Amino acid sequence: MARLPRLNIPDIPQHVVQRGNNRQACFLTRRDRVVYLKKLKEYAKQYSVAIHAFVLMTNHVHLLVTPKTGDGVSHLMQALGRYYVRYFNKAHKRTGTLWEGRFKSCLVDSENYFLVVSRYIELNPVRAKMVKQPSEYTWSSYHHNADGKRIKLITEHPVYLSLANNIKTRNVRYKGLFESVISEERVKEIRCALGRSWVLGSEKFKLELENESGLEIVLNRWGGVRKTG
Repeated sequence: MARLPRLNIPDIPQHVVQRGNNRQACFLTRRDRVVYLKKLKEYAKQYSVAIHAFVLMTNHVHLLVTPKTGDGVSHLMQALGRYYVRYFNKAHKRTGTLWEGRFKSCLVDSENYFLVVSRYIELNPVRAKMVKQPSEYTWSSYHHNADGKRIKLITEHPVYLSLANNIKTRNVRYKGLFESVISEERVKEIRCALGRSWVLGSEKFKLELENESGLEIVLNRWGGVRKTG
């Protein structure tokens, strides 16, 4: 099946994943992670992309972002990827590629999926059995979103802000979401949308995107784009 074109629509959140080539490690030291986050913040500002959630795993990165322009995420990931590869190769005395082809991304239905994807991202270290609780893992946005430890990189999305009018209550309510398990069905849905670089959302959301963008977004049962009459 031909690869679907990447969807980039302004002001719609995106779940972004970039992996190390052949699953090789892309972070070896604390400094690697600090450099990556510093440049992520810099390029996010340059290309008008808000960062809502993140996790830096050993061999891949998850981000939840919202671009102000259609090409903002692509510009951000290209600039960040190029800079970080140069830094990593020099720091670790290596040559060659670091990333596995182009990054994966999918549009996210804010109303129904935003908080689920945010939790999915911050639970990655738990699923990987690196820690028992997301609070035990240093390199994620959980500390901002749930623990109230300010991370300047993070821009809080309206859906997150709607949890409460004050920071303390918002943190408590967000943390409370982690008491329920994300179902296997939902996890598969997230991974499928990401694998296709397409849309994670309700049929209503997909149809609304079609109407707003003029693009054919709803997939048929064979996985291709539904052709409208």
